[in-house]
This record gives sequence, C-alpha cells and structure tokens, in this order.
Amino acid sequence: MITTRIQLPEHLREYMSAKCECDSGKAIRIPDKLDLYHYIYDLLEKRPTDHPIDHGNLEIILPERSVGKRPESYNYLGIRSQRIIAKKIETMMWAEVHDLLDTMKHREGIDYKDAVHLFICKYRIESLTEDAFLKNYYRWRGTVRRREKRKYSRK
Repeated sequence: MITTRIQLPEHLREYMSAKCECDSGKAIRIPDKLDLYHYIYDLLEKRPTDHPIDHGNLEIILPERSVGKRPESYNYLGIRSQRIIAKKIETMMWAEVHDLLDTMKHREGIDYKDAVHLFICKYRIESLTEDAFLKNYYRWRGTVRRREKRKYSRK
C-alpha cells in the first residue's frame, strides 16, 4: 500500500474523508467504481528527483492494478494533476448536492434547508455553511433551468 498526499480545499477534504469512510488523519482508499479512481491512475507519473516529500492535507492510497503503472515507481501527482483532481472532486460534490436537493424536495417534500443540513451531517462538513450550499444550488438552478420570457406581440 503506497500513499501520496495532495492539497485540497478544506470542504473537499472533509467530503472525501467521509465519502470514503475514513477517520481523520488516515489515508483514504478511493473505490475503483468511482471515476476519480481512474483519473488518479491516469495522472500518476514518476516522481522527480527534486520532490522527495509530498505535502498536503489529504492522504490517498494509490490505485494498484494488475496491469499498467506500478505504484512503486509511479507515485507522484504534480500541481497540475492535483488541480485536475480537486476540480473533479468539487464537481462530484456539487453534483451530489444538487441531485440530493432536487430529490428531497420534489419526491419527499423536504425543504431545501433541511436537505442541505442532512448532507452536511452525512459528510461531516464544517468548513462551509448551509447558506453556501443553498446559494450554489440556486445559482446552478438559475442557469440550468433558465426560462425564456414570453414574447408579446402587438396587434
């Protein structure tokens, strides 16, 4: 089991730690059924000689596959790779929030604020407020569900 560390914003670190069911301070193992597992595998590269130590707030167990890159030699994620992974994790989190809010509101009749609270409790997110989640959802909903104004014609 070979690990590496990456730097993520705090809310994404909290989300991934809870999503992968890991205690704080321990390395997370990303399930191979997630796309993120394959993104990380594709982004792994040989460690440069001038980067012996990884710094970051999230420790990841590297993917080990029977064929392909061996984690003993391909165990480095550069700054560019870390940005790509952070964007992917952020997209995963917001997509899950948006889907949960839509489902809870329209199928189960639960208010948005209560649904956000459930999400925050489920993933133990302390670095973002409920208002931040609600604002993001309302912005997303406004762009995705933009309605055309009705055109009036004079007679």
